[in-house]
Amino acid sequence: MPQHQSVSPSKVAIVGAGSVGATIAYACLLRGVAKQVALFDVNRAKVDAEVLDLNHGLQFVPVATLEGSDDVEVCRGAHVVVITAGAKQKPGQSRMDLATANVAICRDLLPKLQAVAPDALYLLVTNPVDVITYVTLKLTGLPPARVIGSGTVLDSSRFRFLIARHLNVAVQNVHAYIAGEHGDSEVPLWSSASVANIPLDEWAVPGHGKISASDREAIFHGVKNAAAQVISGKGATNYAIGLATAKILEALLRDENRVLPVSSLLSGYHGIDDVCLSVPCVVNRFGFETQLPIPMSPEEEAGLRASADTIRKAIRSLGF
Repeated sequence: MPQHQSVSPSKVAIVGAGSVGATIAYACLLRGVAKQVALFDVNRAKVDAEVLDLNHGLQFVPVATLEGSDDVEVCRGAHVVVITAGAKQKPGQSRMDLATANVAICRDLLPKLQAVAPDALYLLVTNPVDVITYVTLKLTGLPPARVIGSGTVLDSSRFRFLIARHLNVAVQNVHAYIAGEHGDSEVPLWSSASVANIPLDEWAVPGHGKISASDREAIFHGVKNAAAQVISGKGATNYAIGLATAKILEALLRDENRVLPVSSLLSGYHGIDDVCLSVPCVVNRFGFETQLPIPMSPEEEAGLRASADTIRKAIRSLGF
């Protein structure tokens, strides 16, 4: 008898077939993240059209099946449920402005999703993602490990891209995180940033520049205003968040123990409790396993606490 156990194919259910949900499905197919992808949206014509378009490309990607419906039943048995459904951020709106409408959508959706996918991990992408992650945790009663938000995975990617471009090195060799809220109060963790194991503070490579205080300011400004820039030009951010979410899904479905700055419930982390925000976490098939005790400067720690207060205030204002 062969020693390996047979495992059922991995299934990802994506809730919301808007530009973000559809691009996540596309990224999952391209990267071969799951054997089954399901798209659920209340707009039947939209979900049918997206599924048809994606199915026409199945020949060119790793073997998978893709289905879609306006019936939540399509999500049955999902290993991971990705929630992107919600009001869209308009030019000039902050992510926090979306909170009331998107919490109402969660109240309606979550019981239905739990009925068809009781064992699923929940990955929240809907903004404001830290608030929605906390609310999902409270509404579902699930263990904290099983509910995570996409958090600052995208912000950290933007951060690394801008540092890499400034120093003319490959982005893959830059290690740097944005922590806290996926939003205006986020915190760049400069003190632990490094390039090819050289702390950023000590980086001085001929022909590859240095990062001055004003460079830091410009880079962080670029990170913080990236979404507004994209939204003003084309109405939504979708490609980078699609790829970032596919990367989180790989860590979950393939049990990778990958370190990602996802949004998760903090308890006694740098003195912060009872709030969801992003810090580097080990992510595997159980969800997030542990939050890393990343060293922070006093300013960074103060920034993280202030960010936690901002998110907590929004959560309390919604009655949670």
